[in-house]
Amino acid sequence: MVVDTTADALGPVLDAGVCLIKPNVRELGELVGYELEGNTQIREAASQIVAEGKAEVVVVSLAAGGAMLVTAESVEHMHAPAVKVESKVGAGDSMVAGIVLGLAEGRSLRDAVRFGIACGAAAVMDAETGLGFRENARMLYEQMANGS
Repeated sequence: MVVDTTADALGPVLDAGVCLIKPNVRELGELVGYELEGNTQIREAASQIVAEGKAEVVVVSLAAGGAMLVTAESVEHMHAPAVKVESKVGAGDSMVAGIVLGLAEGRSLRDAVRFGIACGAAAVMDAETGLGFRENARMLYEQMANGS
């Protein structure tokens, strides 16, 4: 199960244990009960959730900063491509959709999260729909994969 919801709704879900959650920094702070400042605290809070068996994977969205991917085996800060922001509506949902699509296509977790970041970035490029365009997401993913 992949869950992206408010901290209030996420708390009870985590008691059952899930595969992947995608909170933003504020939501993660609400979940652990204190305001998070900086990557070290974000990493520690996400790692705590994984260590307690509440989620196998935590992907913390960092807005223009990309995302932090946390599992029991690793922690990785994955940067977002620089894009012109037209609207932030739908960016988080687009990120989750990209992660789920990437996993459904058989990508590795790391590549699926990278694709999710690209989808979120594509969403902010579009002021009209808040969903982004597939072509932009694929282009941004390729740029990220090639280190551009």
